[in-house]
Amino acid sequence: MRRGKRKTVGSQVNGKVRTLDLFCGGGGSSWGARAAGAKIVCGVDAWDVAASTYEANFGAGVGINLTLEEGCQSSLNGVRDIDLILASPECRNHTCARGNRPLDRQSRETARYVLDFARTLEPRWIILENVVQLRNWDGFEKLVLALERLGYSVLRQILDALDFGVPQKRRRLFLVCDREKAVTGVKGATRGRRSVRSDVIMWTEPWGSKPLYAAGRADATIEKAERAISELGRGEPFLVVYYGSDGSGGWQSIDFPLRTLTTIDRFGLVTWESGTPMLRMLQPPEIQRAMGFDNRYVLPYGSRRDRVKLLGNAVCPPVMRAVVRSLVKASKPVARRVA
Repeated sequence: MRRGKRKTVGSQVNGKVRTLDLFCGGGGSSWGARAAGAKIVCGVDAWDVAASTYEANFGAGVGINLTLEEGCQSSLNGVRDIDLILASPECRNHTCARGNRPLDRQSRETARYVLDFARTLEPRWIILENVVQLRNWDGFEKLVLALERLGYSVLRQILDALDFGVPQKRRRLFLVCDREKAVTGVKGATRGRRSVRSDVIMWTEPWGSKPLYAAGRADATIEKAERAISELGRGEPFLVVYYGSDGSGGWQSIDFPLRTLTTIDRFGLVTWESGTPMLRMLQPPEIQRAMGFDNRYVLPYGSRRDRVKLLGNAVCPPVMRAVVRSLVKASKPVARRVA
């Protein structure tokens, strides 16, 4: 593996890994990296609501509202001495969640913009996260090869948030890169599985529900709910897939982890009042819990729809915390006992 000239990891301030987050969204990756001991220097996102939310959680002046494109690293001249780049390029045109919409090839190319920052900043580490389907992109192998030519050891790993204490089944691809040594895999260490019932739903909050059989309710929603009632029996709460379907009957028990969240209101909670089924959508604070954020994380900007989008688009912090910890731990010299 080629190793060019580079500042040592001693560029870290007080031992902190100085971190730049590209396509940062509301900061899920940075939230996890900071929990692993990283110092968040800057986050960049094209959406103003995301950049403002990022600043609310990481400090004024840290979030930059900028559309990333090829060669745009010169716009961040004040950002230097970076040890770690986090990046979650646009995924809409890699995932099947886009439906039948035509592919946007420019959106697919955003993953390559990370290379410009890697060449300019020469960080020791890069962690690129995306949907698993990124592997099917015709530029994927070229991206990996380009990272290797820059001197990085690149590990491809699919991680499920469920294995890191998150009450959601969410598989994502991580390209974990190190300029100084081979990368070893990350293993989840969760003991026991969390569930929607105990770890997502906030039962005591006064969020109003409406009757399932309310006028104007879509027939498809009723059909999904009735399948659940037929399976579980009356009186048992459950989740219904409100928009679209998921190939699993359109509902799920709350005694299991949540199926994958998206950027739209996907899940409605059906409960019972005096024998009548009632329905409400999962609320942003519940989605926040389902993504693995703690209650210190704030969402002060944008509409409810914006907050749902920010959360559904995020990286689950406990997963990124584990990945960053594994890299930093591997970089520390092992103390030798003196006989």
